[in-house]
Amino acid sequence: MESREDYLAAVERIAAGHGPVAVDAERASGYRYSQRAYLIQVFRRGAGAFLFDPITIGDFRELQDAMVDEEWLFHAASQDLPCLREVGLVPTRIFDTELGARIAGFPRVGLGAVVEQLLGITLAKAHSAADWSTRPLPQSWLVYASLDVELLPDLRDALAATLDEAGKTQIAQQEFHAVLNRAPKPPKAEPWRRLSGMHALRGQRALAIARSLWEARDAFAQETDIAPGRTIPDAAIVAAAAAAPETRKDLSAVKAFTGRASRSELDRWWAAVEAGRTTEDLPKLRGRGEPTLPPPRAWADRNPEADRRYKAARAAVAARAEELDIPLENLLTPDTLRTVAWEPPADVSTAGVGAALEALDARPWQVEETAARIAEAFVAAGQDDGGAAPASS
Repeated sequence: MESREDYLAAVERIAAGHGPVAVDAERASGYRYSQRAYLIQVFRRGAGAFLFDPITIGDFRELQDAMVDEEWLFHAASQDLPCLREVGLVPTRIFDTELGARIAGFPRVGLGAVVEQLLGITLAKAHSAADWSTRPLPQSWLVYASLDVELLPDLRDALAATLDEAGKTQIAQQEFHAVLNRAPKPPKAEPWRRLSGMHALRGQRALAIARSLWEARDAFAQETDIAPGRTIPDAAIVAAAAAAPETRKDLSAVKAFTGRASRSELDRWWAAVEAGRTTEDLPKLRGRGEPTLPPPRAWADRNPEADRRYKAARAAVAARAEELDIPLENLLTPDTLRTVAWEPPADVSTAGVGAALEALDARPWQVEETAARIAEAFVAAGQDDGGAAPASS
C-alpha cells in the first residue's frame, strides 16, 4: 500500500477482521545506516494480508487505533518493535512465536523451523537479508514478506497449545510482557572501540586516528543513510590508523585502505586522519565504558570466592533448565547470574537472593525457579570456604 486512499481502505478491513493481528517489519540492515522499517506487513483473519510502505504512508495513527486493543503476533518481536515505534505503531499485548518456541524447548526457533515443526509447511527464506529499501520491490520479495505474517495466527494457536500442555503459558506471558516493556540499551560510551581488529593497534596516537576516522565515517554514513561498513570497512580504518600517514598521498597509498568511498571521499578521510594525528585529546589505552565484570575464566585468580559461588550456582541453574526443558539463558540471563555471584546479597537466603534477582530485572517465574537453588549453591560454596551462614527461606 502506497497511497493514503489504499492505506485507509486497508485499515478499515483490518479493523473489521477478527482475532489477533500478525505484524512484521523489514529493514535494510547492512545496507542503510538507519534501522527504520521499509516495509510493514499486517495480517488478520477475515481481512487478509496487507503490505504497507512506511516511507510513503508516513503517519500510521489510523492503523494504530484499529489494532491497539488487539494482541499483536510477532516472530522475534525485539527486532521489530523499535522500528514500529518510530512510525507510531505500539502494541499493548504481544505473542512472540520465536520466544514462545524457546520457552517450549524447541531445538530450532527460526520461523521456518517452527512453522515446519508445528504446521508441516516448508518456508523459503531466500530474501531475509535483502535490501528492503529497494524500490520498486520485486514481486517475489513481496510474496515472501506476505507469508511471514499469513502463517502467524495458525502458528500462534499451535504454539499456545504446546505451551499450555507443558504448563508454560504463564512463563511465556511474563516473557512477552518483558520484551514489550524492555527499555532500550543505553548507547556505548565509546562505540569506536568496537571496530573489528582494534587489538592490532598500539599506542594512543593510533587509537586517536582510529577514533577520528570512525567518527568521520559514522557522520558520512548518517548523512547518506548508508551502512557504515559499506563506505569504508573496519579493516580500512584500522590499517590507516596503524600506518599513521603523514600526507593525503600517503593515505591514498595504504593498500588496505579500501571501500566504495575510500577514494571518492578521500579528502574527508584525510581530514579525519590529520585530526587524529594532531589532537591533544588522546584516548586512554583502555575504554571508559560502564564498569563490567571480568570474564569468568579470570575469577579463580581475581575473586576465588565468587568463582566458587558462580560455578556452584551455574550448575544448579543449568540442572533446573534441563528439567524444565528451557534454554539456560532464558531461565536466567548469564549476566544476571554472574552479577549476583560476584557480589551476593548480605542475606544469602532464598528471599535475599530473590530480591537481588528482582533488582536485576529477573521475572517472577525466574526468581521462583532459581532463587532457592542459587542460595543453596552459595551456601555450599561458602561452606567450602569455611564460612557463610546457612540459607533460609
